[in-house]
Amino acid sequence: MKLCHSRPARRALCLTVVFFLCFVVNRPAMAAEKTRLRVDDYQIDVELLPQTHKLTARATVKVTALEDLSVAVFQLNNALRITKLTDANNKPLTPERNTQDSTVRFGLNSGLAKNASTTFTFEYEGTLESADDSPVQGLKLAYIGPETSYLLYSGLWFPVAGYGVNRFTSTIGVTVPAHMVVIGSGKEPSAAAAAATAIPKKPAAALANSKTFTFTWDKPSFPGTIIAGTFQEFKSDEAGIDLHVFFKPNHQNLGAEYASTAVKAFTYFVTQYGNAPSTRLKIVELPDDTVPSAWAPEIAALSSRAITDKTNYRLLANTIAHQWWGVSVSPASKDDWWISEGFSRYSEARYVESAAGEAGLEEMVKDMSVGALAYDSVPLSSASKLDYFSPEFQSLVTDKGAMILHMLRWVVGENKYLKIMREFATKYAGKSAGTDDFRELSEHVFGEKLTWFYSQWMDSTSAPEFKAKYTVYRLGSNKGFRIVGAITQDLDLFRMPVNLRIDTDGRTEEKRIEVVGTDSPFSVETFGRPRRITVDPENRVLTNSTDIKLRSSLVRGQGLTQQGDLAGALSEFNKALEVNKNSSLAHYRIAEVFFLQKNYQASANAYRESLNGDGEPRWTEVWSHLQLGKIFDVTGQRERAVNEYRQAIQTNDNTQGALEECRRYMQKPYEREKGS
Repeated sequence: MKLCHSRPARRALCLTVVFFLCFVVNRPAMAAEKTRLRVDDYQIDVELLPQTHKLTARATVKVTALEDLSVAVFQLNNALRITKLTDANNKPLTPERNTQDSTVRFGLNSGLAKNASTTFTFEYEGTLESADDSPVQGLKLAYIGPETSYLLYSGLWFPVAGYGVNRFTSTIGVTVPAHMVVIGSGKEPSAAAAAATAIPKKPAAALANSKTFTFTWDKPSFPGTIIAGTFQEFKSDEAGIDLHVFFKPNHQNLGAEYASTAVKAFTYFVTQYGNAPSTRLKIVELPDDTVPSAWAPEIAALSSRAITDKTNYRLLANTIAHQWWGVSVSPASKDDWWISEGFSRYSEARYVESAAGEAGLEEMVKDMSVGALAYDSVPLSSASKLDYFSPEFQSLVTDKGAMILHMLRWVVGENKYLKIMREFATKYAGKSAGTDDFRELSEHVFGEKLTWFYSQWMDSTSAPEFKAKYTVYRLGSNKGFRIVGAITQDLDLFRMPVNLRIDTDGRTEEKRIEVVGTDSPFSVETFGRPRRITVDPENRVLTNSTDIKLRSSLVRGQGLTQQGDLAGALSEFNKALEVNKNSSLAHYRIAEVFFLQKNYQASANAYRESLNGDGEPRWTEVWSHLQLGKIFDVTGQRERAVNEYRQAIQTNDNTQGALEECRRYMQKPYEREKGS
């Protein structure tokens, strides 16, 4: 599987990946089988041997049967081997592994009646070094190494049931080399308390010089993420938040700024939703070989590439918002996943609006609209039909979910929207909630049924493309003008309030129009002569505009490029050109695909088309020249290559280090890596 070769390609994909999780995955192994038991608590003792990438663990799992039970099913990372499995009476159980979905299935020695509880004890070990056995193909979610070890909940490093919906408590003891620090959910107990609640340890290849960290989380949630390594810690107690920033030494100078931004985001969400489950927060740096961000109770983890001099406040806000949407309130089922991801995404948008104003929100809405419609084939209420980590599922629950909140805010008004969100966060704090729960509460606060709204956006696909047809009549001398017309769109069952803006010689007039069906008439009087009429100027409604169609094709094309389907990618990029034949970005993406195929002439032609296009975004100019320089170097035309590098430098655009790269190739010709 090949990655995009240029930095802007990687940057654009990373921005998408932040919210779609990752485009490099194929089929996930998250089981969709009906959960027949509930996990209540874990007592886990784990030892990490970073030099050999090895894990040895013992997990005692307390479960409750949701129906009469004779067989239990868990999920466990395929790289981990169960060495012993026993029931509450210490009698052995025989596990059967299915590597297709990472499941462990075993029959019970004696049946478990509905609502009865028992415990199972797993002893297991394995090597976590690559993504070969990951629950999600091609994506490392659990890794043990000398610099940083990370055991994400999604990495299934302990036996998991009801992934993402089964809330649980836990006590996790982690033994590591003495020079390492471990970050987990919950505050470490005092030495006396730790001794009193010590977890029985299984004899293992004990570390000669080691230290054990113990984390207890006693409120049902998802505390199963552990990060260990060598970090520089920055502490802050601003605004009453017990904040800890754990960055690598090369980023230690950024700790104070990220801490300040985290406090602002955290306190903003408190004003929106009420208190979080904890006032403690740990901002942790992850390596770049895993997800761009991760969350757990009290944890907001960011990849190294996201920690820059210019604080990545969007990603940080999104990750922190999961303390409310995920840690506190979680989805009741896979179909309700938007309650975590969509709510956090729109929380990010609200924070951006507070920090960067309406312009910031407008840019966010464009991004969310693209994500919402890039894979618009399944209704949000049927999200469970899709694989958890597929771009289709991630875009649906994240961006369409966020857009539903954005539109709800427009429908019910600002004050009622804030009341809905705060009451929902309060009522379901520490619990799981479904879409129906949110709908019922929003209807109660609004005072009207919203069946039409939720049916339209939750149970259906597609979005309208608004057009306005109208005639202007003069009302007589000094009496102004009347505009008579209609807002049209193609969806017969569509209903939504839409703002109509009329720019005139004098003041701007606005009118809220109830768009129902394909043709909705309006009549507006103005004093000044109408100059321009705009439907939904503030992007309150999810619409399939020309710009959104173009950007959606580009997103799908990038995903296919990342998965190695270059023919499919070219097809999507050409669809973008059908929308805008002068799109510099579409031509640039096509050029990238041809470059990957080593079709240098076609690639050069496409880069030239990008330079002759609309120039959006601006970085396409510097990077098209840079890539042309690479092509000329590869084909042995050094003088022409140097000329392109010079032209790139003359743009004075250093997007993603373009100028430094040009100067490097001015000194030494570009050579394509073997195998690329």
